[in-house]
Amino acid sequence: MMPSVLRGACLAAVLLLGATPLRAETINVTIDNFTFTPAQVTVKVGDTVTWTNHDDIPHTVVSAGKYRSKTLDTDDSFSFTFAARGDYTYFCSLHPHMTGLVKVE
Repeated sequence: MMPSVLRGACLAAVLLLGATPLRAETINVTIDNFTFTPAQVTVKVGDTVTWTNHDDIPHTVVSAGKYRSKTLDTDDSFSFTFAARGDYTYFCSLHPHMTGLVKVE
């Protein structure tokens, strides 16, 4: 017979593991016609967002103090994995009117 303390610890471990996502996701954002689409995404901690430039001119993806892509030419991509909750606003440093938001839950 398993002691009740050990049985309780096992149950707690199962419950905690069950609440943890088994696999992180990748969410895609396209850059086309001077816009990020979708302009706002909601992800979970550990998920990755990948931006892909489909315009025929370069763009960047910049969240001040958080992440910064290199200049993305046509069909280039940039990915960032979000490790902390929060709202991450971003923009294209070459075309600052282009903005977006990643909400991490």
